[in-house]
Amino acid sequence: MKDDHTTTATTTPAVAAQTPTPAAATPVSTPAISVAKLVKRYGDMVALDHFDLDIRQGEIFGLLGPNGSGKTTAINCILALLSYDAGTIRVFGEPMTPTSYALKRRIGLVPQNVAVFNELTVEENIDYFCSLYVPKKADRAPLVEEAIEFAGLGEFRRFRPGKLSGGLLRRLNIACGVAHKPDLIFFDEPTVAVDPQSRNAILEGIERLNAAGATVVYTSHYMEEVERICDRILIMDHGRHLALGTADELKSMIDTGERITVETLDLDEATLAHVRDLGFVIEANWDGRELDVRCRRGDHNLVDLLGVLRAAGVNVGHLTSRPPTLNDVFLELTGKALRD
Repeated sequence: MKDDHTTTATTTPAVAAQTPTPAAATPVSTPAISVAKLVKRYGDMVALDHFDLDIRQGEIFGLLGPNGSGKTTAINCILALLSYDAGTIRVFGEPMTPTSYALKRRIGLVPQNVAVFNELTVEENIDYFCSLYVPKKADRAPLVEEAIEFAGLGEFRRFRPGKLSGGLLRRLNIACGVAHKPDLIFFDEPTVAVDPQSRNAILEGIERLNAAGATVVYTSHYMEEVERICDRILIMDHGRHLALGTADELKSMIDTGERITVETLDLDEATLAHVRDLGFVIEANWDGRELDVRCRRGDHNLVDLLGVLRAAGVNVGHLTSRPPTLNDVFLELTGKALRD
């Protein structure tokens, strides 16, 4: 969404005559985002099919779906970067249009593709993007310093982006998007291709922004991140709202229960067929070393499975049983796993 970031930045500076309106100006009961019956077509293709979305103020909201599901189109419509064919969009209770400059000043965008200027230093980049919303240097200076400190970029302030590691570039990208202290922040795949330490730092930073009052809309293909930080999650596909809830609520919506993995080297086809015939087994596969069994919900799945294996004289090594994951939710609701 690099182009989206640039478009937003270049449409607002002429009217950004003051710092963003604080979140307290909007009643907390008013949704941060309310989308109703949104339709977007590209010729004969329907990208958004009467799509609904309500995001509460103060939450971290996960917007998830496979590639081509309509996530980016929905976000671009919410940001008034795309026109749409039908439906309504309101941000903090007000209609969102291309000229809703007061609302745009309250929004921050951290795009998936790093969108900074290679000719500018870290500090100059943050100052530039902040200036699109806060024109006065005296007002901007403390915000820039705070963003540098927030992102842990103090010792790199004089560096140009080409000298930064991938993790530092991601942190710079975030600092540029949040320096003006927006009330609503969109994070689009902010941890792609970064090391675990940088990923953890980014997630902790998002949680701090949220704790300070920002509403966060988060998209990612990393399910463990979504489960860690998101209060509620919406799953969409083919431009439609499929399911909404907390991670635990989504898991309770599907038939899939635990997944059992058993190390074994001597499973035969007859025993594998017997396993597959068990009433609670959704799917069972053996790769010559490990038996992987996806189960429906039940109280005695592991005991019953081990009973079949022992009766057949199968030697069992290490075994694990884990509850359903968000990826399992995707497999059942969309028929596909999230992918890059």
